Amino acid sequence: MTPALQDGIRATIHVETSPADAFVAFTRDIDRWWQRGPRFRVGAGKEGAEKRFLSGTMRLDGRALVEEYPDGTSFELGKVSVWEPGVRLVVGWRIPSFAPGEMTEVEVTFAAQGSGTEVVLVHRGWSTIRADHPARHGLADRPFTTERAHWWASLTRGFRLLAERA
Repeated sequence: MTPALQDGIRATIHVETSPADAFVAFTRDIDRWWQRGPRFRVGAGKEGAEKRFLSGTMRLDGRALVEEYPDGTSFELGKVSVWEPGVRLVVGWRIPSFAPGEMTEVEVTFAAQGSGTEVVLVHRGWSTIRADHPARHGLADRPFTTERAHWWASLTRGFRLLAERA
């Protein structure tokens, strides 16, 4: 784990499965490994939120990562710009407090390494989000990127556990 980059956060994890299976666990099973609760789900006060990737057949403009709620509403975290199964995934990332046009980006790569896969997640674009933005929780750059690095590390541990069970 590298707590701070020039413009983002990096989390690296090794999983004992193939790149293709790791990609499936990361995408198809995202709601199974993504933690619950207000710290990890964007729909504050909406119990039962489910994260999933909508496929291109369901949307004219391609895949998207969404959080769906039992009341039938949903929130689009971002559109997928790269979908290379077993290799790479790039998706826009926004939360409800972002203004129109505010967006960060998450890139995840999957590379065979030894008997498993090295999964590298980079969440970049934070330099475009103003320092006093609510998403930064009042934290200066270094403490904010450190906090986000811990947040992603917590999530990727859940991913590793699921990917290695599959």
